[in-house]
Amino acid sequence: MQYLYGSGEAAALSTQVWQVLTAYVAAAVKARPKDSVVLAAGAALDAPRFVPCGDKPFAALFDVDETVMLNTGYEYDGARTGNGFDAAGWDAWEQTGEGAVGPVPGADRALGELRRLGVTVVFNTNRSAANVEATVRAIRAAGLGDAVHGETLFLSGDDAMGSRKDGRRATIAARYCVIAMAGDQLGDFSDLFNAGQPVPARRAATTQDAVAGLWGRGWFVLPNPVYGSALKGGFDDVFPLDKRWAGPAAREKN
Repeated sequence: MQYLYGSGEAAALSTQVWQVLTAYVAAAVKARPKDSVVLAAGAALDAPRFVPCGDKPFAALFDVDETVMLNTGYEYDGARTGNGFDAAGWDAWEQTGEGAVGPVPGADRALGELRRLGVTVVFNTNRSAANVEATVRAIRAAGLGDAVHGETLFLSGDDAMGSRKDGRRATIAARYCVIAMAGDQLGDFSDLFNAGQPVPARRAATTQDAVAGLWGRGWFVLPNPVYGSALKGGFDDVFPLDKRWAGPAAREKN
């Protein structure tokens, strides 16, 4: 929380991402790409295929929480009370927390610039469809503009896939030529990253040749060390056997 909500480093990193994204989108608008950056049905991470653009209007697709909007008030309450996440508390936050949110550094300016370029800003979030009006208000309160449910705002509960986003992405890509996506979790780009593979394999999937070229070139990741699918893995997952070192104190014991 100190890093994400308090540090200048996190603010600089987020601003950097948004500036790179804006420049990429401006170039893509001029070039008119043949394909979107949304994976087509049946594609694999090691053999990606993308939804064709045709003559569809341009859009950029964004997660909401910790991608364009910081939930500072919610995390303050958790830090103050020591309580972890629970569904009821998050639901109450969705309904009433609009006064304690703000933009991810750089996001408000970037979204404004994208709209000036003629690119539709679309949000795809796992906030509940039952709280749609409150989410619209929160997005507006964060200085991120207006959102219309079913047109530029898609939520968990809009289809039968729960928190998985590929179905909503397919619906959006059928209407728009999606030229950029941003999120703070790998599931904001494809559900294939969350298919139950071991932690090291999931990490390796992001750097394989077929996918690596998308980061910063259509797919943009924002930092989130506070919660989410990134925070997994035991000791052996994070520290492989061939990358271990013992300091002097440990050697003296032996």
